[in-house]
Amino acid sequence: MNDDRPTVAAPATADPATADPAGAADGEGPARQRRQEEPTPRRRRRGPGPFTLLLLPGLVTVTGVAAFLALTGGLPTPWPEDAEAEQAAVDIDPSYVPWLREAASACTVLEPSVLAAQIDQLSGWSDDTDELSGHKGIADFTDGEWRTWGRDDDGNGRSSPLDPADAIMALGRQDCALAERMTELRTSGRINGDLVDLTLAAYAEGADAVTEAGRVPPTATAYLAEVQALLPRYEALDRDGAAGGTGRAAGALLAAPVSPLTVTSPYGSREHPLTGVTKLHTGVDFAARQGTPVAAARAGRVVFAASTTAYGNRVVIDHGTIEGKRLETTYSHLSSLDTAVGRTVEAGTMVGRVGSTGLSTGPHLHFEVVLDGYYTDPRPWLTPMG
Repeated sequence: MNDDRPTVAAPATADPATADPAGAADGEGPARQRRQEEPTPRRRRRGPGPFTLLLLPGLVTVTGVAAFLALTGGLPTPWPEDAEAEQAAVDIDPSYVPWLREAASACTVLEPSVLAAQIDQLSGWSDDTDELSGHKGIADFTDGEWRTWGRDDDGNGRSSPLDPADAIMALGRQDCALAERMTELRTSGRINGDLVDLTLAAYAEGADAVTEAGRVPPTATAYLAEVQALLPRYEALDRDGAAGGTGRAAGALLAAPVSPLTVTSPYGSREHPLTGVTKLHTGVDFAARQGTPVAAARAGRVVFAASTTAYGNRVVIDHGTIEGKRLETTYSHLSSLDTAVGRTVEAGTMVGRVGSTGLSTGPHLHFEVVLDGYYTDPRPWLTPMG
């Protein structure tokens, strides 16, 4: 059923009673000839833009002075002493993490770290468009490729390579299709090698090039080396995504608040069933019977537990920070509150029961994920839903 509210995301702990409710390929390698299921050969990471070229001479001069002073003891060295120190400084938008994990979960060959390293190699996480080649967004898609792989995965009403979530999911679909092809070829004895390497080679040069070589072709070795050099930066994505005995699936950061997870109204713009106003539906509505137990999706501290006008009985849990950004989850329209502000909960701890309090048309759970005060689609954060 449906519920909800605001047009602009607000901190989860704000009292919603004061808010306006708003309801709830075979490729030919370098020749770029391919069938739909194959990618075209990939270019290298984008080069410097005009602004960088203008500044480069000055930057070289400044860097040279800094290096001289460091060598002579005038300043501490500005560079890390080893690669691990440099890698430890790498950071990506934490809102990308659940999308990387969901995209990788589409096939057994793919890991989130591989997707992240690919994107790093392709664009350095820049979503700019390369006007010369027509490659767009962080995953470097052309218009032709996007017509094959692109979808509106983030539910914002458009399918665009410039939407990071859409781009990550599309790259996952592309890689998984290639992984399936490489698996078939290796099973039949036509090619040999590691499946991840073969998949990346097919991505870079096309499946025909891999088939002809019977292994990773020489033309793909440079690309593989670049991606593999970046993998250590993102290995934590694989470790953090593993199941940890809390009932959540590999790749998910949050356990299911109710079971089963049957979506009746997704995150995104919609017309509220009671008010008729079209606004952002800030969470996901899960169908559940009256009185069904509602569980905390992750360990944390209860920061709000009270009755509100729009959300009815509502619980907000602060889960601390993820990649430097605060993560909160909310549970609304509850028939009862079984927790209190200040309590520490674990994943699976009962915090209330499903109800239809507040602006609601029937029993259901309205569940939200709030990252640094802004609402985000809860689906990729949760155990994969069928």
